[in-house]
Amino acid sequence: MTAAQAASAPIADGLPVCAKCGAQPGDAAEAAQARLTWSRGREGSRVVWTCPACTRTHARAIEGKLDSAWW
Repeated sequence: MTAAQAASAPIADGLPVCAKCGAQPGDAAEAAQARLTWSRGREGSRVVWTCPACTRTHARAIEGKLDSAWW
C-alpha cells in the first residue's frame, strides 16, 4: 500500500491505518490498544494515524510538526 492510498483511508472498519506504511492492528487485542499506542494527527482537515514503528522512526519530524510529505 502506498502512502497516498493509506492517507486516503485513515480508518478501515473502525481501525486506524498507518498513513506511512499502511499497517493495521492485527487482532482484537491489538485493535483495542491501537488508540493508545498509535499516534493521531491532523493534516489540514483530515485525521491521520501513524503506527508505533513509523512514529519511532519519524519522531523528530512529528514533534517538529512537519508535514508528512517532508518525512
